[in-house]
Amino acid sequence: MQRLTKQINWWLCLLSGIGLLFIGARFFFHPVGAEIAFGINTPTNGDFSFHHIKGVRDFFFGFIILLLLLKKDFRILGYILLAGTIIPASDFITVLSYQGRITGYLYAHLIAAIICAGCGLYYSLSAAQH
Repeated sequence: MQRLTKQINWWLCLLSGIGLLFIGARFFFHPVGAEIAFGINTPTNGDFSFHHIKGVRDFFFGFIILLLLLKKDFRILGYILLAGTIIPASDFITVLSYQGRITGYLYAHLIAAIICAGCGLYYSLSAAQH
């Protein structure tokens, strides 16, 4: 069972890191579509400053997750994930407070917060066993 838990957490982190790289890049290359997939849709008048900030944030966080995972620095990965849980939690609140929100968009942020917190706890508490 412990081996299965280890594998599940590793794969969740790997897929999350890759997913964040994709999401971050999408905010640069298709900013309006990325914003809609995020769960909000605001008039930009051609100003994609928010999108670039969001893209850099997600790309960087995905890169850090992958780097620490592949370097097997699991304890630091756990701490980063625990601290980083504020990101999907904040995104959830942002979408929740958006007046035109579609409830379905909330789930991705909630699931991301749960994965971030769960994997963060797992790695920060069990890193010595790896």
